[in-house]
Amino acid sequence: MTRSELIALLSEAYPQLTTRDIERIVQTLFSEIVSALARGDRVELRGFGAFGVKKRGARLGRNPKTGEAVEIDQKYVSFFKTGKELRERINAKG
Repeated sequence: MTRSELIALLSEAYPQLTTRDIERIVQTLFSEIVSALARGDRVELRGFGAFGVKKRGARLGRNPKTGEAVEIDQKYVSFFKTGKELRERINAKG
C-alpha cells in the first residue's frame, strides 16, 4: 500500500475529515516516527510492531564489479519487528 492509497482508504473510512486533514495526519505520523528513529529512539505501535535502529559495525566488503576489497564504515540501520497480533493475523489459516 502506498501513502496515497492509505490516504484514500482513510478518506473513505472518515468522511467527516477532509482529504487535506488526513494528508496532514499521515505526514505528521510518519515525520514523528522518522524523527524518533533519527534520535535513536524506538517506536512501538501496539499490535502492529516496533521500529528501531541498530548499529552495524565497520567491515570489509567486496566491490561486486571488480572483486576488489572495500572498507565499509560503521553505520546505523533501521529495522522493524512485527507485533504478536500482526504476526498472528498474517499466519491465520483461512
